[in-house]
Parts: sequence; C-alpha cells; structure tokens
Amino acid sequence: MNKERGRPFAPGNTLGRGRPKGSRNKPKSPGQDLLDEYALHLIRKCIALAMQGDRNAMRICMERISPARSDACIRMSLPPIQTARDLDKAAEKVTQAIRRGNITPAEGGKVMNILESRSRIIEKVEFENRLEKLEKHMARRGLPLAA
Repeated sequence: MNKERGRPFAPGNTLGRGRPKGSRNKPKSPGQDLLDEYALHLIRKCIALAMQGDRNAMRICMERISPARSDACIRMSLPPIQTARDLDKAAEKVTQAIRRGNITPAEGGKVMNILESRSRIIEKVEFENRLEKLEKHMARRGLPLAA
C-alpha cells in the first residue's frame, strides 16, 4: 500500500504569480450590491411598516432586536459540590426534577453532563492530593520514588 500513485506535482507555482494584489473577491450573489445600496432604506421601511401594525414586519424587527434563545437557563437549586457525596445529592435532585416535570429530560441530561465533568475534576484533585501525601510519606521513610 506504500506504492506511489501517479506522478507527484512539481513544487511551486509554474503557471504565474497567482492572484494579483488588491484584487477584490467576487460578489456573493448578483443582487448583493443592489441590496447593500438600499439596505438603509429597506430597514427604515420595515420599521415603518412594523409601526403601522404589519405583523410580518413586526416579527422581522423583533427577531433582530431580541433573537430567540437557543438554550434557556435552567433554574434549579443544587447543593454546593465539593465531594463525590455532594455530586450524588445533586444528581438525585436533578432526577427528582425530571420526575416531577420541573425540567425536561434533555435539560436534565445537560445538567448531568455538567455534574459528570465536575466529577472528573474532583477525581483528579483527590488523586493529586493522595499522590502528594504518598510521595511525602515515602520521602520521610527514605524510600526511592519511581520515575
């Protein structure tokens, strides 16, 4: 499978100097320049129609002013999380909130993922603390540390 396929390309650009400096990109669409020219007028007209009660114009304006949130905040009170036991209590609260219908299963899953990340951080911190204690204990006894 290490067999070379075809001829390799010669290094460097042999067809010319490439794109000239200062050249502009092609417009994205044929009418883009026209839209750019009248954008301010169109925005003013849309706002004027919205002020006159046109529902579609109002919707367009409101979507620009206050776009719909992709993720809403989840309001839950969880205990402070310092240990694995605290994580267990927090996970139980999330499960109860899903069961009661206070949050959706998708929201609960997101919170549980956050708790899982917190769990991994706590595990790493606890592991580092235990390793430090073990190394200090071995140093006091004069035992060599493995590299």
